[in-house]
Amino acid sequence: MTTFSRVEEIGLLHDISGSKSSRLSEPVLVRRLLTGISLLFVFAFLCVPLVLVFAKAFEKGATAYCSAISDPDTIAAIKLTLLTAAIAVPLNVLFGISAAWLIAKFDFRGKNILTTLIDLPFTISPVISGMVFVLLFGLQGWFGEWLDAHNVKIIFATPGIVLSTMFVTFPFVARELIPLMQLTGSEEEEAAVVLGASGWRTFFSVTLPNIKWGLLYGVIVCNARAMGEFGAVSVVSGHIRGATNTIPLQAEILYNEYRINAAFAVASLLTLLAVVTLIIKQIAERNMHQELGLGKSVTDDAVSAESI
Repeated sequence: MTTFSRVEEIGLLHDISGSKSSRLSEPVLVRRLLTGISLLFVFAFLCVPLVLVFAKAFEKGATAYCSAISDPDTIAAIKLTLLTAAIAVPLNVLFGISAAWLIAKFDFRGKNILTTLIDLPFTISPVISGMVFVLLFGLQGWFGEWLDAHNVKIIFATPGIVLSTMFVTFPFVARELIPLMQLTGSEEEEAAVVLGASGWRTFFSVTLPNIKWGLLYGVIVCNARAMGEFGAVSVVSGHIRGATNTIPLQAEILYNEYRINAAFAVASLLTLLAVVTLIIKQIAERNMHQELGLGKSVTDDAVSAESI
């Protein structure tokens, strides 16, 4: 493409963007009204509940808060939640990277079916997915008799909690990486292979640096969902105190026992996780956009074209 044609193209883009901005511009009153409604909604449904959780948690003072957090059943719930996330998240990362690589880089029969199956946990209620595991591995389930005969316990035990958590969280990493890998293309990987790089060398030297921020984004969201999962875990856990209760289940039990402040103290742990997740998510999203060049304006293209 010549310099003249490039400048013509950029000028056309400027005209289009200018016409869109003039066509989509609204009166100042309308813009302020929409902004005010949005801010009011965020304040009422996000900021106020967030403040109330911590206000209720510390209502009886820091001593009562620490006592609720240090309760043996709560400590056991925290440990189980961390263990579940420590198992489910890495396995889902491996699956997500593999599935994203396969779908984004190759064409094969059944590609659309695989993509649809990845979205399956988004369309099924977590409670239903928990019931499926009960029907499979429960005492009256398909594999229940064999598991009982071999003294293998999945339902109402840690393996069932891990399996149900993995099911509801496995799309997050894959769904974040698939469009990112499709956007970056496969030219760099092909060049690395032509230059003699092995498959692993190509992945760690070329592919992984291109997807690192998207991968971090997916891991953070996956971990937050794994630690906060309630529906599926509630079905398969059995609510055994000190054994199969995760943080959300422990908060529910305390609330049902009218130990309101203790319940909010436990819930504040998940609230802190949500806040940290949002912060890291924002950082990862910003860095990802910067690396992909999605934040560049048409003006930058014009300057570069004029310098040619």
